Amino acid sequence: MNRLRQSLTTVLTGLLIGVGAQAQAQMSQLQVAQVQDIPSLPPLQAARTTGDSIFPALGQLGLDVLNYDLTLTVARPGTSELRGEVTLTLTATQPLAQIQLDFFGPTVSAVRWNGRPVVFRSDIAAQKLLVVPPAPLLPGVEATLTVSYAGAPGIVRDPDFSYPLELGWQSVPGDEASAGATRAGANFTLSEPNGTHTFLPSNDHPSDKATFTTRITVPAGFTGAASGVQVSQTELEGGFQTFVFRQAQPIPTYALAIHVNQFERVESPAVPVGVGGSPVQRRDYFPVGTAQPTREAYARTAEMLRVLSGWFGPYPFEAYGVAVVTPQLPALETATLSTMPVTSSREPVALHELAHQWFGNAITPADWSDVWLNEGFATYAELLWAEAQGQDGQAIAARWMDTLNRRGTRPLVARTPEQLFDTSAYQRGALALHALRVAVGDDRFRAFLQAYTARYSGGTVRTADLLALAQTQVGPEGEAALKLWIESPALPALPILP
Repeated sequence: MNRLRQSLTTVLTGLLIGVGAQAQAQMSQLQVAQVQDIPSLPPLQAARTTGDSIFPALGQLGLDVLNYDLTLTVARPGTSELRGEVTLTLTATQPLAQIQLDFFGPTVSAVRWNGRPVVFRSDIAAQKLLVVPPAPLLPGVEATLTVSYAGAPGIVRDPDFSYPLELGWQSVPGDEASAGATRAGANFTLSEPNGTHTFLPSNDHPSDKATFTTRITVPAGFTGAASGVQVSQTELEGGFQTFVFRQAQPIPTYALAIHVNQFERVESPAVPVGVGGSPVQRRDYFPVGTAQPTREAYARTAEMLRVLSGWFGPYPFEAYGVAVVTPQLPALETATLSTMPVTSSREPVALHELAHQWFGNAITPADWSDVWLNEGFATYAELLWAEAQGQDGQAIAARWMDTLNRRGTRPLVARTPEQLFDTSAYQRGALALHALRVAVGDDRFRAFLQAYTARYSGGTVRTADLLALAQTQVGPEGEAALKLWIESPALPALPILP
């Protein structure tokens, strides 16, 4: 990313109506009547979460979601209402008698385990959906869990942004102030760090990456777009159509892109920078009527892919492009389809979000405290791109140093939500890589970057893993240069390129 309750527990079964956050007060009397007919359930136990340093309530320890098969119907684009059904393919790393998904979204109407209705319970205060399978889920065993739901998503506010920012499912009403709408209604996802579970029942933690199939049904005249490669577009009766996308490589939940708008899809020649030189599909989505200066910010994407793959190794996904949105929000590196506001449609921001496809989406922090591994690498990519255009990279590093001297700094591993996306995560993180480059030289630095992506692409990583790899790949001097910038309370001296 680029940017510088109620406590009542609802008791339900898969055969009864689920109660979401928005409807809970109105349904309370009906719930009391329903409870009399529901089999007794075990008490809702405290979730054994992932124990994240920043978001300790997210995720479930031992749960491994392999794939999400998501069907969304957006009947009225620009409103918050949606209807969804998701089938999660699950396994476990330890026996699980209960499944506790993160969910603070629309009303749940049914839950099925391997196709059969099962008992479930919503805990609004904990933002969890508890499911009791017929038997514990054991390691090495796969199962499917299907959740059907409809209504308005919940509201989770960004924990660190400078102004109130609601995460997850975004709604942009159409502009109908004059005769005939001048702007169509639109929806899209903007979920980093913890907003995906407002619209998708999920194990909403970056340590549990998964593949996705996303099916988006929208009215005729609108386009659905999502992470991955489009595999079909089907016309339906009643004036609707369905777009299907397949994201075949695992990504963190926060990186899932979903867009609904009256788009112009612009295809460009594929770029042969994928694994083994495979072609990377190029497609961008611009709202109808997008001005040419906004489009021009993405005219050099193919060249950016070539420059960055020269440093980082093969591009890790099958496709890349952007979807432009109109609200003034942060840009976000949603997987294979970066979400780019008109106000962020500038070349450096476009480059930054592209770099996140390697660092954040393919290589993902296992704990939110290590988010500098996303932002520091993507920020340093801006310097590498600038150098490829003939600019002075050392001057850029000096400007970063000046900013840190003015604003203050900290060790790179975050301790609070407010530190997740601060100046240190971006610019000090980038200077840590600059220090490594100065210490070992360009050739060894490039080899280190490519060894890092080769080892961890598709998985998760911690700061300790980066340091261990530096020790083995570039020796004690490289590890020491990195470690100083990662751990020192004070700002180290500016590293100078020879």
